[in-house]
Amino acid sequence: MLTPTPSAARRPPVSFEAPSDGPLAQGREFLWSDADFSRIKSLIYKKAGISLHDGKHAMVYSRVSRRLRDTGHASFKTYLDWLEQHDGAEWQEFINALTTNLTAFFREQHHFTILDEMLRADRNRNWRIWCSAASTGEEPYSIAMTATEALGPRGTFHIDNSDIDTKVLATAARGVYKADGVKGLSAEQMQRFFMRGKGDNAGLMRVKPELQKHMAFQTVNLIQDLPFRDPFDVVFCRNVMIYFDAATQRQVLERIHRVMKPGGMLFVGHAENFSDARNLFALRGKTVYERV
Repeated sequence: MLTPTPSAARRPPVSFEAPSDGPLAQGREFLWSDADFSRIKSLIYKKAGISLHDGKHAMVYSRVSRRLRDTGHASFKTYLDWLEQHDGAEWQEFINALTTNLTAFFREQHHFTILDEMLRADRNRNWRIWCSAASTGEEPYSIAMTATEALGPRGTFHIDNSDIDTKVLATAARGVYKADGVKGLSAEQMQRFFMRGKGDNAGLMRVKPELQKHMAFQTVNLIQDLPFRDPFDVVFCRNVMIYFDAATQRQVLERIHRVMKPGGMLFVGHAENFSDARNLFALRGKTVYERV
């Protein structure tokens, strides 16, 4: 039987756990602490209204660490210090890094069925539509295809498309997609609304000009004053509010309410419920609200 030496017996047990408020390396490229996370959480809330919960540590580290590499900073502290001391383009890159963009053509199909019925019921109206989280463009082009099919050749409509992320919005404005990655489009829609790439562009497809002519794209931050003058008949704001806390949700809903016509329809995400805003919007279908 082996017994410990007196010096070993007095040695304190070794702990491999870092204190909750200290730096956490864990094989990472940069030191990462709760203080870093809290600071980023505060900044993105102030700039974009996005509310990050504590389960987002890994995501935030992964995304913001790319900004450290691109800007040449050796720590989150020096990057965040520098960011707060400058009012330049890096703020947009910081916001871009922390926004989530998950989209697809005709995602949540029931919304497009409802939109189709609305448009067909009033083909003589000059429809104004706002897609407030355009991302890489699949949603706004789905709206445009629906409007084109519903209104016919004499129909008139305009779609304002916005996002807080400038990079995905640029992709949306280009309207170029990988042909083998497209889901949700019928063969007829592919032929009618897209051009297939040839030569160096083989495997790509581009939205046709006759569809894009109805579209406009601009960066919009929903927690700031909205830049629109003419009110909208339809607003798509899907899977955006889930990133806001209750107070910010209410503020954004009030802004959207102000830029919509009475009786206009608001389409939201499947996990979003605005029963506390009945003085602004009344539920009229599955995640579809009427502006009151």
